Amino acid sequence: MQTHLSDFIKHTPEGEEADAILRSCVHCGFCLATCPTYQLLGDELDSPRGRIYLMKQVLEGQPPTQKTQLHLDRCLTCRACETTCPSGVRYSRLLDISRGVVHKNVTRSMRENGIRYLLTKTLPNRYLFKSLFKIGQFCRPLLPAKLKKSIPPKIQNTRKWPVKGHQRTMLVLDGCVQPEFSPNINIATAHVLDKLGISLIKAEQAGCCGALAYHLDAQQDGVNHMRRNIDAWWSFINEQKSTQPIEAIVITASGCGVTVKEYGHLLRHDPVYAKKAAQISALTKDISEILTAEANNLTALLEKSAPSNKIKLAFHSPCTLQHGMQIRGVVEKILDKAGFTLCFVKDAHLCCGSAGTYSILQPNLSQQLLKEKIINLTAEKPDQLVTANIGCLMHLQKGTSLPVNHWIEILDVILSGDSLK
Repeated sequence: MQTHLSDFIKHTPEGEEADAILRSCVHCGFCLATCPTYQLLGDELDSPRGRIYLMKQVLEGQPPTQKTQLHLDRCLTCRACETTCPSGVRYSRLLDISRGVVHKNVTRSMRENGIRYLLTKTLPNRYLFKSLFKIGQFCRPLLPAKLKKSIPPKIQNTRKWPVKGHQRTMLVLDGCVQPEFSPNINIATAHVLDKLGISLIKAEQAGCCGALAYHLDAQQDGVNHMRRNIDAWWSFINEQKSTQPIEAIVITASGCGVTVKEYGHLLRHDPVYAKKAAQISALTKDISEILTAEANNLTALLEKSAPSNKIKLAFHSPCTLQHGMQIRGVVEKILDKAGFTLCFVKDAHLCCGSAGTYSILQPNLSQQLLKEKIINLTAEKPDQLVTANIGCLMHLQKGTSLPVNHWIEILDVILSGDSLK
């Protein structure tokens, strides 16, 4: 694709990156077949190829409009188009750059600005969110049924974090909303790794990965969250250099994982954080990658504890796992090895509609995608649904009465010798 970027961005790092991405697109249209919004709306401007044309116009100096903003807002950033693209177009980065430009030139309504402001100031703030969440749980019995589904009941979790007793050590990201919505996920991860001879520790000062704000027109806020996490982890990395090094930063929410793995790229021009960010990204692993690397030890444990009856699971692979981090089939192999029967899921490559805050900002499209995803996940009548991202987990639970869990929780139950309920 030929480009003639406008002077306002042409010689900036973002402009040079956008120019290279635009030039890599050959208009083939393969992306249309895997784009959820194009499948729903049938509008070329709600497809990756159509949005690329819109972004090209903006970056070449054509004033963006509210219609431009609408079509970019409708994108889930699921990155299925990146998996499909034969030319390797880094669509999601082009979208981040272009959304930043559009945000500066198109005024949103007071209502839209208010919602986005609240989302960026409450959800990433772990302590504020915790307080609001507890109020919501207290008031839950009085709430309408639809709203009640958005607030899970209080979890009585009696399990404790394993005492650090191994030389091998890894860090884990707690994140912002996961500790409240599903505190057992990281506890289960710690227990699984403990059985493999690995101690999992937390950096209390680490919090939101930065993705939420970064994708909501508050890119500087998002970058600040990234820097804060790097600072929190760096002290642990430095402290352990002389003894036993931190082997990895373990991520159990794929939405966070794909972002932390990109810290090195997003902060590559930061004179203070560039090298640190690159090292953090290199250390970052999804929990499925960790267990794959520990395959021999895990197999030995599973041979002693695999369930006698075949429990049917339907696995929803989050977009951030299969398209963002390009991790496909890995979780399924682990669950199969653990003795579960995995259901076939039609259109497994398509988004469930959660997509961070998308379910809040684009509820109609989100609900349509959720309905179709639940139909496909439950077609073979599984006993439970499992996934690898807290956002998908909460979103899917709103659409079904079946239990929805993180797959690491299910694995932990089996390794502990307990039975699934």
